[in-house]
Amino acid sequence: MEEVLRIIISSLVENKDAVEINKVDGEKETKFEVKVAKEDMGRVIGRQGKLAKSIRTVMKSVATKEHKRISVEFIG
Repeated sequence: MEEVLRIIISSLVENKDAVEINKVDGEKETKFEVKVAKEDMGRVIGRQGKLAKSIRTVMKSVATKEHKRISVEFIG
C-alpha cells in the first residue's frame, strides 16, 4: 500500500526527493503521514481539497482489497 501511495504522490510533485511517507500502525487502522516540499503542497491537495480526497478514496479502495483500514494525512 505504501508503494502505491508513493507512486501517486511522486507523480504529482516536482521535488521528488522531499517526499516522506511515515506509516503509523494503530490497533484498528494504519495511518500514512505524507510530507512534501512546501511548494508542492498545493499540487498534492488540489483545489478545495479535491485531489487529496481522491487520493484518500483510491487508497481506501486498495486497503479494502487487503481487508485493512487506512487513513492518509497530509502534513505541511
